[in-house]
Amino acid sequence: MSLINTEIKPFKATAYHNGKFVPVTHEDLKGKWSVIVFYPADFTFVCPTELGDLADHYDEFQKIGVDLYAVSTDTHFAHKAWHDTSDTISRVRYPLIGDPTATLARNFEVLIEEQGLALRGTFVIDPAGRIKTIEVHDNGIGRDARELLRKVTAAQYVASHAGEVCPAKWTPGAPTLAPSLQLVGKI
Repeated sequence: MSLINTEIKPFKATAYHNGKFVPVTHEDLKGKWSVIVFYPADFTFVCPTELGDLADHYDEFQKIGVDLYAVSTDTHFAHKAWHDTSDTISRVRYPLIGDPTATLARNFEVLIEEQGLALRGTFVIDPAGRIKTIEVHDNGIGRDARELLRKVTAAQYVASHAGEVCPAKWTPGAPTLAPSLQLVGKI
């Protein structure tokens, strides 16, 4: 069964955010658009490139009303140490959630049980707490923040424009489609 359009499961975790350890729960993700990005582990190779890319685009996510959260099965203490020692991770302004019990990784079905690590899973969550997009990568394949921004914007558009859908490579301002009997076979 797919997690698409399901409500996120309850959780409580601790994040490192803006120089502090802060609680984060499923309730924090409700009321606005959120993106949860799972990554395998701190102090690794592809992970800082992705988190740095998200940091570089953080203001763009904020402009469209989206909160970012990064999650690994490391502790919030490890997140702080990584933030304090890595030039790339020191640019991160969104919460780095510790998931040492792998509760979130299991909830979002990205846990590699035998390794205790998460796959590279990306989840766009609407203000009602429903999962609208899922993307899961092999851990050797990095993600692209610009493409994630495009997907979030498309999800927001579809949510606010009943009867319209966004075609491939849609960007804000581009034409959308209104599915109908008359459109069948015309694309």
